[in-house]
Amino acid sequence: MKRRVVVTGLGAVTPIGNTVEEFWNGIREGKVGIGPITKFDVSDYKVQIAAEVKGFVAKERMDFKAAKRMELFSQYAVAAAKEAFEDAGLDMSKEDAYRTGVIVGSGIGSLQAVETNYTKIVEKGPSRVNPLMVPLMISNMAAGNVSIQLGLKGKCTNVVTACASGTHCIGDAFRAIQYGDADVMVAGGTESSICPTGVAGFTGLTALSTSADPMRASIPFDKDRDGFVMGEGAGIVVLEELEHAKRRGAKIYAELVGYGATADAYHITSPEENGEGAGMAMKLAMQEAQVRPEQIDYINAHGTSTHHNDLFETRAIKYALGEAAKGVVINSTKSMIGHLLGAAGGVEFVVCVKSIEDRFIHQTMGTVQTDEECDLNYALGAPVEKEVNYVLTNSLGFGGHNATLLLKKYEG
Repeated sequence: MKRRVVVTGLGAVTPIGNTVEEFWNGIREGKVGIGPITKFDVSDYKVQIAAEVKGFVAKERMDFKAAKRMELFSQYAVAAAKEAFEDAGLDMSKEDAYRTGVIVGSGIGSLQAVETNYTKIVEKGPSRVNPLMVPLMISNMAAGNVSIQLGLKGKCTNVVTACASGTHCIGDAFRAIQYGDADVMVAGGTESSICPTGVAGFTGLTALSTSADPMRASIPFDKDRDGFVMGEGAGIVVLEELEHAKRRGAKIYAELVGYGATADAYHITSPEENGEGAGMAMKLAMQEAQVRPEQIDYINAHGTSTHHNDLFETRAIKYALGEAAKGVVINSTKSMIGHLLGAAGGVEFVVCVKSIEDRFIHQTMGTVQTDEECDLNYALGAPVEKEVNYVLTNSLGFGGHNATLLLKKYEG
């Protein structure tokens, strides 16, 4: 028997707010967190805008000495995890630390640690490399640092599936609780790759928008879309076995009822053209939850603003939902905060939970006129206020990784 899993805590660091409250207020206001890159000199770069986190001060969110031994992606993860843990009201003096775990992913880890130390090797020799270079750089250190900071001794892993990392982490945490490996899991994604190597690398792939207009750069499903805008931040949630949550009187935001994970087996950067891979992930999530396509109220799309993703994801939604695709409200949070890569799924999961709680589906900002084949309801022009009972959230990653989670309104 699978155990029921609920969401009891939320944490976020984003380009439009460094707490869940700030972030969600920004979402409700239609705020766009995209602007000129300030982290390094972009004079020679074709791409000069991104969605940077603003005003984040690590020592205000965690122990200063510990923060100095973390790169930014780990700092974001720890800050968001601490917020989620406090939101959940968990007290580790009353919990079994070995039944409380962490699955927090990052698609890349720290490119900055590589850049800084490679420069030292070239200019001053290999002996000048930071002794902590490796633990600063590697992507599993976000999960490791969260575990250390919160005292969580249960399952601690790091799923790396590019831009699907955060969603797969939450999905695997869901499974860990369902099948009895843990009672509580802290899960999500984190990323900070707005740096010379990151921007140059994605520009070389022609994946990034070259628009200079922050309001017309990340425009999912628009006929003029030309690539994604790189974002950064973290989205972390607390998942909990239902009876465990009820026993301690926890606030329950929503219930997680389905998870689908597939591979396209098609191309290293392009989704499968007919959308079947991502569509099957949605179908598997609905099958597990025993939910019909007609019951889905809202889909938080991967919606990157690249030509291939938006077209093929639209096909995937039609493949998964059939005629019901025409009746579902779809949006893309990336229209407001850019693409947070490995953190995207975690932050978008927070949006889905808050949409259920507030009965509010944000509009897809910036998008004006959709492609002929992108012909579904993408919440253009205004937010949608309606009862939200069932939500799908999609993440697709380079390598053909597809992940879908299905949340429902908690009813006891």
